[in-house]
Order: sequence, then structure tokens, then C-alpha cells
Amino acid sequence: MAVLKSMRERAAKLGKVIILPEGYDPRVVEAAAEVTKQGVAKVIILGSPDKVLQMAEENNWDLTGVELMDHLKSEKMENYAQKFTELRKHKGMTLEKAREVIKDPLYFGVMMVKMGDADGMTAGAANATSDVLRPTLQIIKTAPGIPVASSCFIIEMPDKSFGSDGAFVYGDCGLNPDPDAAQLGAIAVSTAKTMEQVVGYEPVVALLSYSTKGSAEHPRIDKVREATRIARELAPQFLFDGELQGDAALVESVAKSKAPDSKVAGRANVLVFPDLDSGNIAYKLTQRLAGAEAIGPICQGLALPVNDLSRGCNPMDIVNAVAVTVLQTAL
Repeated sequence: MAVLKSMRERAAKLGKVIILPEGYDPRVVEAAAEVTKQGVAKVIILGSPDKVLQMAEENNWDLTGVELMDHLKSEKMENYAQKFTELRKHKGMTLEKAREVIKDPLYFGVMMVKMGDADGMTAGAANATSDVLRPTLQIIKTAPGIPVASSCFIIEMPDKSFGSDGAFVYGDCGLNPDPDAAQLGAIAVSTAKTMEQVVGYEPVVALLSYSTKGSAEHPRIDKVREATRIARELAPQFLFDGELQGDAALVESVAKSKAPDSKVAGRANVLVFPDLDSGNIAYKLTQRLAGAEAIGPICQGLALPVNDLSRGCNPMDIVNAVAVTVLQTAL
């Protein structure tokens, strides 16, 4: 895939440090070797160094340049526990309890990112999404001005006549079931930033509905209009428009008829869906019916980059997720 190749090449120029906290999973160890071979990032694997090295030796994976860290023996453990206590004091966190929580490699990895000892973390090969996002939202939280974390998919279409040479970003496709206008506006901004920083194209953002520019009236349409206004206020450097129907957002001839004054209609490369039903359905239909590649889910809207993997991922999925995480450091 041209998009993925470009992402890995751009990530390799940044020299970032990424945590892989699931060192007990063979896919993670193999991916760490490949990330290092391609120069995508500097990798720190959390886990037993002896077990990781044994796994690598048995499978002929070269871990030269990969840092192996037994976080349970780390001199940073006490400092991280103290910081976590401060962050969660309002929730009744004590230092004694924090010392136990930070032993979890997911919490330790996120704390490394929070404290500036790493640039990002990629996890989820062996953990549920909720287990990855819980420490992330407790410690890193969302970016300033962004009320919700969200998820998106990078879509690469075989038909290059749409989007930016066939490339799109769809959001939100995985986290927020029914966002209100403020949340939807923030999702639009986060998805635009993903297009710009991760995919590498200038975002042209359509907030989608079943109406185009007043062709129908309903409170759900009002939500999309208000979200568009909010997105423009939050990120005036990007092009946003809504409400737009899918054909008006994508097809120039339809756009000229339905939204002739829009700078987005007919040329959108970022599609923001009004709810999780439509977003999730749309990316799966695009993937299956159009034969598109769907890369994700990608976490966005966070103050610092953390990405969640599918537990069905393969090593190259992890490599690509690391590249995404690296590129998000520029957000």
C-alpha cells in the first residue's frame, strides 16, 4: 500500500521512542525487530529480557537496537507511583495502591509517555481496548480543547479518483456511540489532524448527514450544523463543511448542484459521521464492497499518542501502528 509505505518512511525520519508493553507476545517481539530493521522508531519492549531474548533466538528475530526493560526492576517505579498518586488523588488513590497499579505494564508504559521517557505507546495485541484506554485516559487524558477521545480509520481506495489519490480518513468509527454537537465538532478536528499529520494530505472535511444544506430539517441535522460551526472555531486552519450528504461530499457534479458554494463538497478526503452506527457501518462497507484497505482503529484526540491494536493483529499490523503513533507525535 502506497499510504502505508509513505507513513513508515516519514516516521523513520523522526527518530521517536515507542513503548511496546506486551513483551510476552511473540507478535510484538517480531514486530519490534521489523520496526527496528526499517528504522521506523526506537523500540522499548517491556517484559522479562531473558524471555524476550529466548523468543527472538528461537525464531531468528534480530533484536539489535531494541531496548529490553524489566519494568518491575526499574528505578523509575517509585517516581511513577508518586506521580500517579498525584494524578488520581481526587479519586482516592494512595501511594500504596499506586505502587501496585504501576506494576501493570500498560500503566507503566503510559506513565513513561506522560513523563517524557518515551514518545508514544502501541498496545492491545494481548489486551482488550478498555484495558489499553483506561490508563491512557487516567494519565494522559485528551488534548486541550478536545472533550473526547475518538477513533478513525485510514481508508485507501482502489479507485484513485476520490479523496486524495484514493486516501480518506473516516471518523468516529469505534468509540463514541452518539456524540453531541460539541463532541462531534471535536471529532471532526481530531480526524482532520490525523489526515494532515499521519496520512500527509491537507484535510478537506465533510460532516455527513442525510441532508445537504437544508434539504431536510431535524434535530439530528441541527447537531451536524452546530458541530460544523464548533469545528471551524476550534481549527480555523482547516476546511470544514456540513451538513453534507455522502454524494455531495464526494462527487463534484453532485456538489455543484446541491452545494455550489461549498469549498468542501465534491472534494472531501475526511468523512465525519454523525454517530458510531453510521461510521462503523461505512468503513466496513467501504472495505468489503469497494475492496479498500482500512488501517486502524487509530486513537485520536489524546494529549499524547497511544494506539490500541486488534487482538487479531499480525506483526505487520503492529509495525504500521507504531508508524502511526510516531507520526502522531507531531500533533
